[in-house]
Order: sequence, then structure tokens, then C-alpha cells
Amino acid sequence: MQYENPLGKEKISKLLLQFSVPGIVGMTVNALYNVVDRIFIGNSSSLGSNGLAGITIGFPITILFMSMGLLFGTGGATLFSISLGRKEDEKAEVALANSFVLLLASGLTFLIIGEIFLKPILILFGASEAVLPYSMEYMRIIFFGTVFQIASLGMNNFIRADGSPKIAMMTMFMGAGLNTILDPLFIYVFDMGMAGAALATILAQATSFIWVVSYFTGKRSKVKLKLKHMIPRLDIASQIVSLGIPGFSMQISNSFLNMILNKSLLAYGGDVAVSGMGIINSLQTILVMPIGGIRQGVQPIVSFNFGAKKYDRVKTAIKMGITAASSIVIISYTISRIFPEFLISLFNREPELLKFGVYALGAWFLCLPVTGFQMISSSYFQAIGKSKTATFLTLTRQVIFLIPAIIIFSKLWGLNGILYAAPFADFTAALVTGVCFYRSIRKLGTEDKGEVTEVLMMENE
Repeated sequence: MQYENPLGKEKISKLLLQFSVPGIVGMTVNALYNVVDRIFIGNSSSLGSNGLAGITIGFPITILFMSMGLLFGTGGATLFSISLGRKEDEKAEVALANSFVLLLASGLTFLIIGEIFLKPILILFGASEAVLPYSMEYMRIIFFGTVFQIASLGMNNFIRADGSPKIAMMTMFMGAGLNTILDPLFIYVFDMGMAGAALATILAQATSFIWVVSYFTGKRSKVKLKLKHMIPRLDIASQIVSLGIPGFSMQISNSFLNMILNKSLLAYGGDVAVSGMGIINSLQTILVMPIGGIRQGVQPIVSFNFGAKKYDRVKTAIKMGITAASSIVIISYTISRIFPEFLISLFNREPELLKFGVYALGAWFLCLPVTGFQMISSSYFQAIGKSKTATFLTLTRQVIFLIPAIIIFSKLWGLNGILYAAPFADFTAALVTGVCFYRSIRKLGTEDKGEVTEVLMMENE
């Protein structure tokens, strides 16, 4: 069925607000899953800093789950949006259904591997002897919710691309809100400890999963999830993966980064440093996650209008996205500078951990203001189908620059080297991304229009 999508005609500023604000709220709320667990665990008298370190060790693993959601969710939604922009509605339906199957299959794979190899996996990710029992208690239950987490995260991208950003936001609110309610109930009232925090999380994720499936099988969606399109198609799957690689690469690299970071912190600062960086990661998630919401809001606008060859609207959307993202990170940076002790104390008030956390926050966030530009600019290439460029730029910050910096700087300056590796990587990645972005945006719409179609074809990536 043909219908007129507002992405191609509404005022860009209105669309950006309409799609990004729910995305910002949704991403921030979704981030509360892990953050809320850390707050309640860190403030528990029976768990404290060891429990906080335990969940920090498991954090890179949960990022792997998110990476699969982004691979098949963002990639599929990008193909979905471009197909709708080109009025290829059946292809959009196939992209939706194939992505759903891929999301379920990846979740089941993680579940099986995690339950069989839990202990060696946690040791590989940096769990010390003291922290390992806490990590095992938490992650054994978390692995049972992988199907729900991956599928709900991935399918939420399609809800936004279908033109219902508010419903996508409700999905996030529903899950994170339930998690926030169940956490203190299971941890404190029922005295379930780490297992209680994990159980609260997977019950919330299951609720979100049911919600997103009901959307695409009910009356609210414009494009339906149809059983006949769930037979995997190699051509569609390859396009989904190609477009999803940048976001997937970012999350995989983030997981690898956190594994190396935890191991380095353990070597140079012990469990206190691991716990402290767990707090920093939580704060970074809350303060920077809104950029992810802007990126999610900008993506369907850019993809649809690129597919429809409305290049002025593409330029306007990406420039507004960069401005909004930069404003948010500058505000976040200011908050971290004015209230560092308060922010750390939200998670734990042990003197040694508080002292380290305040110092680490100042060092790690030193170049935070440039990250908004870097993240939105790199995602622009993904939205227009240039997945190779997007993947490279996505990897600059967390793989090409940050991981080597942590390894080299730690050998030169110890714990300080680890902490100051982040601002080095942030600044250098923004510089490289800026050069690529401005070259591309100046050429957009000036080349022969036939060449644009060639860029869009996945087989040329």
C-alpha cells in the first residue's frame, strides 16, 4: 500500500524534534537498565563496590547484545527507510521481516554460548577472583534475556522508521520504568542481590519485546510484520548487514574497549579502579546517550530524503543534528565539571572509590564536547548508504585511536595514561571525521544524479 511519508515533506526542524526528542528520551531511558542496576547494587550494604565491579565486568558483554540489535535493527531500518523513500514498499516489508528473524537467531545464539561458557567468558573479560562470583550470579540470568533485549532494541528502530517515534519512546519507557520499579523490590525487599537486579532487567526486556511485536502485528503500524516474508533472503540479509555494520562495529569495538580497559584498570589500579570506571561509564552513558537519540532521529530523515533525491533536506537535517548533539554534550561536560563529587556519590560513597571517581571523571571527559560532532557526522555516511566510510569513522574513536592509546599510555604513565587516553582519542577522531564529512557534504547533490544511485547500491560497498 502506498502512502505519503511525512519524512519527505515536513519542515526539517519539526521532523528533527518529532523524531529525535523521543529518541533522546528513549535512549536515555534505555541506558537506565544498566545504570539503575549499578546504583542499587553500589548502594547495597551486602554488595557494595564488589557488586559494582561485578556488573562492570559484565557490561562489555551486554554491549555485545546491543551490537546485534544495531547490526540487524539499524541496518534493516535504514534499508526499510530507503526502500520507502524509493516507493519500494514490498522490499520494506521483506527488510522488516528478515531483520526480525536475524534478531531472534542472534539472541538465541548468545543465550546458548553464554550459559555454556559463562565462567571462562567472565574471566576473559577481566573478572578477578573476588569479583567473579558477583559477575556470575548477575550474568547467568542476564543471558536468558538476550533474545528479548536484542529483538526489542532492534525492532524499535523500525517503529521510528515507520513514522511512530512516540511509540518507540514508549517502548523504552515501559522497559526501563519496570526495571526501575523491580530493582529495589528484588534487591532490597526480597534480598535477591545480584540475581534480583538481573531478574528485574530481563522481565523488563521481555515486556518491551512483547510491545514491539504487537505494534507490527496490530493496527497501529503502516508496514506489517508478515510471516510470508520471514524466510531468510541472502540478498536482503547482506544489505541489512552492510548498512548495519557501522553501528555494529561501534558497539563491538566498545565491548572490546571495555574488556581491555577493565583488564588495564585491574592491573594498574585494582578492583577500586574497575568499580570507579564502572561509575564513569554509567555517567557517560547517561550524559552522552542523548546523542544516540539524535542520531536515530536524523537517520530516517536523511535516508528517506537521500533515497528521494532531496539533497537540500539531507544537508539541513544533518547540520541541525550536529548542532543539537554538540549542544547536548557541552551541557553534559559542564555538569560533570560543576558536580563531579555528587555524580560519583550517586553510585557509591566509599572514600577511596569516591576520590578515584572524581579524578577519573575529570580526565576521561576532558574532550567530551567534540564527541557530538564526531558521532553525528560519522552516522551521516551510514544513512546515505556509504557503509565503508561510516564504519571506518565509527572505529576511529574506540578502536583505531583509543585502544592503542590505552595500551601505550598505560605503559608510559600507568593509571594516568589510561584515563587521559580518552580525550586524546576523542579529539583525534573528531579531526579525522571532520575532514571526511566536509568533503562529502560539499559534493552532495552536485555530482551526476546517476552516480548517487550507484552509491546507494549495497553490492558496491
